[in-house]
Amino acid sequence: MDIPNFLEAFALAFIPLFVAMEPIGIMPIYVSMTRPLAASEKRSVLFYSILTAAAITIAFLLVGRGMFIVLGITISDFQIAGGVILLSIAISDIVHAARGITEIPPTAGVGIVPLGTPLIAGPAALTTLLILSDLYGFTITLIALIVNLFIIWFVFITSDTIVSYIGEKGALGISKVISLLLAAIAVMMIRRGLEGLLL
Repeated sequence: MDIPNFLEAFALAFIPLFVAMEPIGIMPIYVSMTRPLAASEKRSVLFYSILTAAAITIAFLLVGRGMFIVLGITISDFQIAGGVILLSIAISDIVHAARGITEIPPTAGVGIVPLGTPLIAGPAALTTLLILSDLYGFTITLIALIVNLFIIWFVFITSDTIVSYIGEKGALGISKVISLLLAAIAVMMIRRGLEGLLL
């Protein structure tokens, strides 16, 4: 694959995954959970959230297709089911304005749950990964995943600075726009799944 085609495929894999993982939308939750923690605890939360998300997403990317073969599930089936799930998530995010509110106690363990999973490595990300792997191949999808994880790490580590500029309400507002894009991607997945079944 030449460089222009690689860059085009990478962009087409990166953007849906970026929308599905929603780093700006997760950031207010990260800020609210880690605000009472000491600096060393914040670093621990950051480390374990990225490590957990990376382990889950890469494992799912490796074994997800094998699970399909065992269960007799086709890509079209998964596209439709995944699209419905993504659409439900997007609608829920848009409708419920209090999405960022959490009652989870602020401890260093929040890096694994809920930040690492299900917020970063959630159903939206996992669904998108398998579909992208089928469309653009394992290598490009893996690179897009690693870049997105790096972006999430960067957003988290600079979250205090970002929130000071746009405010937590601004970050939540951006999250709603991203949710709208996620809804559009969900409809696209459902459409492609139906095309695959009918054609």
